[in-house]
Amino acid sequence: MAISKRRTTRETDIALELETQGEGRAEIDTGVGFFDHMLESLAKHAYFDLKVTCKGDTHIDDHHSVEDVGIVLGQALREAVYPISGVERFGNATVVMDEAAVSCALDLSNRPYLVYEVPIDGKVGQFDVELAEEFFKAFAFNAGITMHLVLERGRNRHHIVEAAFKACAVALRRALAPNARAGVPSTKGVL
Repeated sequence: MAISKRRTTRETDIALELETQGEGRAEIDTGVGFFDHMLESLAKHAYFDLKVTCKGDTHIDDHHSVEDVGIVLGQALREAVYPISGVERFGNATVVMDEAAVSCALDLSNRPYLVYEVPIDGKVGQFDVELAEEFFKAFAFNAGITMHLVLERGRNRHHIVEAAFKACAVALRRALAPNARAGVPSTKGVL
């Protein structure tokens, strides 16, 4: 079942559709080229079908667009997966891109938390790499995910950021993998 979300503020106007059990198809237009590429990678490797359009105040900078897309994508994922039943719940992955390796471990816990240990700065093209943390923070907190993203090694900013998005995607795919025996995967009986 596809989830559709809309968010309009004075800074951004976002329309998003998410199917978590998709085929990895993406139609992305946020006005931020590198970020579009990252969202395409996320969809491809999570096997999400994802459509995003964002009209943002990129004449100021890309911050509002990136953060607000994280908010809306997180809200859509939360609506798609909770209450959780019949899935693995936990997922982890380490993704390498040439010299870079980034690990993501996550829990579809309905308790948002982010550990982001990816200490890089600068730009990839026009994209401020600090915005990757803003995206993941907005995404994790709005989705209700506990997520740890850790840079294992690497120098190339493009490789590092892309490995982070792909590691998140693979960890999500694994956490959402069907498991008929799991029922509600919690000793509490609810997530």
